[in-house]
Amino acid sequence: MMRFEFATAARIVFGAGTVSEVASAARALGSRPLLVTGSDRHALARAGLEGAVFPVAGEPTVELVRDGVRAALESEADVIVAVGGGSAIDAGKAIAGLLRNGPEPLDYLEVVGRGQALANPAAPFIAVPTTAGTGAEVTRNAVLASPEHRVKASLRSPYLLPRFAVVDPELTLSLPPGITASTGLDALTQLLEAWVSVRANPMTDGFCQEGLPLVARSVRRAFRDGSDLAARTDMSLAALLSGLALANAGLGAVHGFAAPIGGMFDAPHGAVCAALLPHATAVNIAALRARDPGSERLQRYQAAARTLIGNAGAFAEELPAWLNALCRDLAIPSLAGYGIGEAHVADLAAQASRSSSMKGNPIALTGPELREILARSL
Repeated sequence: MMRFEFATAARIVFGAGTVSEVASAARALGSRPLLVTGSDRHALARAGLEGAVFPVAGEPTVELVRDGVRAALESEADVIVAVGGGSAIDAGKAIAGLLRNGPEPLDYLEVVGRGQALANPAAPFIAVPTTAGTGAEVTRNAVLASPEHRVKASLRSPYLLPRFAVVDPELTLSLPPGITASTGLDALTQLLEAWVSVRANPMTDGFCQEGLPLVARSVRRAFRDGSDLAARTDMSLAALLSGLALANAGLGAVHGFAAPIGGMFDAPHGAVCAALLPHATAVNIAALRARDPGSERLQRYQAAARTLIGNAGAFAEELPAWLNALCRDLAIPSLAGYGIGEAHVADLAAQASRSSSMKGNPIALTGPELREILARSL
């Protein structure tokens, strides 16, 4: 019998110019905002936001979030507004959650922490993405790095879903090509992994079916001409749809590897996912063909191939080559460029096998198959 659950942000607004709605929404939720942002000060100005600013220079760590909670308490913040990429939004989510539940992230962090559930609703939280990739504005987890454990793990709770998510494609017009590529392929990874996930459901299927063709027609255009608002709009929508899908269908092997890699190496999440995607796809398809040739997941890979390649007669096995060509066109580096080598393969594969993301993978992969994915990605 079919059973599934769906949860997302309380309110989502999408469209060019919608950033102008953020300030009034923040005033409706509180009087003393803490503005969590990376280098997106122009977006803060466009939003008309004023308040204490907490900077997020890179991907969020446990210690950075502790500092953010202290900053929120010192400024007596009663609403958290995160403006930036996935790092700023994840940091903002975590700060909002801990502000009302206690300041120690490790009490609630999965894998390396105590994994306790948040007992109280988070402080009101508004998410405003300035990249088109993570979909973090509609997910219920915040990914934090723990350098002492050399891993990334999630603080996860329905309470972390934003009260208001504003997706304005105009905020992505200034993204440089490299970030456009890595975030765009992160969105593609999330759409494809959610589409073939064992937890996919009719609602998430709709998001994936809408999102995949948007990436196919626009990611190269956005990479080549950042001022192409139509392409930027497609990619912002694809990222939003990918977040809605992954939050409710889960992910797979690519994100299973991304967590330990991100904890051990200074490697951007989106670029890591992009480097892994063609090879994880190839290994998954081969494993399904060998051990479960009648699987619906194999049929889903074929449907994705036909959508992305634009050929109604394409086979699933043609998809990895298309993904490889896309990575070449977008100048995605191999994992070796981040210092990952053959000596790391066994350890990273073992860590990936224990990742929560791996639970959604369309087939249980063996140790040799996991090592093959990583070895091909170097």
